[in-house]
Amino acid sequence: MTNAHASFWEAVTGAVQSLRGSKLRSFLTLLGIILATTTLIAVMSVISGMRAYIADKVSDMGADGYAVQREPMAEFDTKKLLEALRRNPQLNKEEFEFLRARARLTREIGMSTGRGASVHFGKETIKSVELQGASPNMAVINSYEAVEGRFLSDTENDRRLNAAFIGKDIKDQLFPNSSPIGRSLIVEGIPFDIVGVSKAKGSVFGQSQDKFVIIPVETYFKIWGARGGMGYAALAVDHDHLTQAQEEARMLLRIYRHLGPKAEDTFAILTSGSLLDFWNQLTGAIAATAVAVVSVFMVVGGVVIMNIMLAVVTERTHEIGIRKSVGARKRDILNQFLVESSLLAAIGGLIGVAVAWFVAVLVRTLTPVPTSVPIIAVLVAVSLSAAVGLFFGIYPAQRAAKLDPIEALRAEK
Repeated sequence: MTNAHASFWEAVTGAVQSLRGSKLRSFLTLLGIILATTTLIAVMSVISGMRAYIADKVSDMGADGYAVQREPMAEFDTKKLLEALRRNPQLNKEEFEFLRARARLTREIGMSTGRGASVHFGKETIKSVELQGASPNMAVINSYEAVEGRFLSDTENDRRLNAAFIGKDIKDQLFPNSSPIGRSLIVEGIPFDIVGVSKAKGSVFGQSQDKFVIIPVETYFKIWGARGGMGYAALAVDHDHLTQAQEEARMLLRIYRHLGPKAEDTFAILTSGSLLDFWNQLTGAIAATAVAVVSVFMVVGGVVIMNIMLAVVTERTHEIGIRKSVGARKRDILNQFLVESSLLAAIGGLIGVAVAWFVAVLVRTLTPVPTSVPIIAVLVAVSLSAAVGLFFGIYPAQRAAKLDPIEALRAEK
């Protein structure tokens, strides 16, 4: 074993002995590092888990999909959002037909609208149901898959028939032991024949996505009118033409609304990518706040480590004198204390990782918030902890290395 290896393992042994020798002091020494690491990984776990959840559950548009709506949902500035709501008129059926007839780079475009409603069958009633009016091609655009029956047809839409496609929650609550196909569901006092049941979509942040009833959009307009506003969902001819399809839709809507070259859009076009970009901006702000908190904890932890290492130098002054008298160089003493302070901090980081993992599992189990511990966050946290220990261990290590061997030997054991 080389001198360098021997020195390193000696420092490791010293660090372990220091931890064992005074458990309370060791815990207090590492508390700042543990809190910093736990905070960093816990926040990154929530961000990572929710980002994956957003990508998987919230954004149903797919890689080649886009949506047209009245308001810019991905907007941080509340003032701008309210201004857009005042300025932007509701989307309507006429401009939908105008867009559908002229968009060449869009293979499917559908419209939908909705409101809250109560539904019942027999003596059972469900309130706060999401009632949607949708064009039949929304099954393809928004990936509605039937596990029983089918989705709405063009004939039902064109003839404004009272047909309904229901979510799994509606089926489970109103028809737990039988098939609902062909049964009559009462929606706001109006009977609708059930033609299909949707495959479960799960929940987003604890809110079920399966508590819905979808009816033909033309039937919806016949009963409740079209003044409540609507949105369009579309699929480009392919992913490579998504941007061009969006720009074509934007141009057509601007033409329909007679907007001048310098006028702002009075509508919003969103894609899965734009929603994820918005989410990344939001989580970036959260991460920046977390970094500020972590930095404070790290500095506090580093200062505590420095003070403890200064105390360790004082305790080992006689030992340092003996080592120097038998040929240990300043570099050997310096390396010993640097390795020890770094290792102490890294151990704190590892404890923080374990605590953060436990917290992430607890949050995922007991709350609707999804969490996922990213490996990169673990590596960064442990490396940062070790770096903090190294940095704040420099002064104590230099002080130990500069001790005069004769004066050190005179120190009491």
